[in-house]
Amino acid sequence: MKKSILIILISVFSLSSMIAQTEKPKLYHPEADAKADIAKAISKAKAEGKHVLLQIGGNWCSWCIAFDKKVKETESLRTLLNENYIAYHLNYSRENYNEDILADLDYPQRFGFPVFVVLDSNGKRLHTQNSVYLEEGKGHNEKKILEFFKHWSPVAVDAKSYPSRKRTKK
Repeated sequence: MKKSILIILISVFSLSSMIAQTEKPKLYHPEADAKADIAKAISKAKAEGKHVLLQIGGNWCSWCIAFDKKVKETESLRTLLNENYIAYHLNYSRENYNEDILADLDYPQRFGFPVFVVLDSNGKRLHTQNSVYLEEGKGHNEKKILEFFKHWSPVAVDAKSYPSRKRTKK
């Protein structure tokens, strides 16, 4: 009898450990006040001289989770993101589609998920990125993500980065 109880307890513990390990991360928060959170991200971006990167998707989206994991685990991506962007995970799910925000962003969900929107430090939409162009094979491509992060960084879109080539008349 004691052996049976011990075996059952070990089985339950093992099963609960396996379930805990397979749970998806909670990157997206349907209950969040996304408008207020984005306003805070814009304010922080302005103070730090950065842009805002909205990653739109949901906890249901395996590609969304995979992209986030790729960026967090790849030093070059993580560094470039942190140096140039304030990142925010904008929820899109049955619990909250954030339709008003997406309408204001010209419906980026049309590209599928994840989809990325770059805002400047005033909240102006600069770019919408279809994630399919960041993929290769069965995952995301580090080089393509680096190019995306670089091409939409504050320095890349700053006119001061591009001195005039006009010739002066003599």
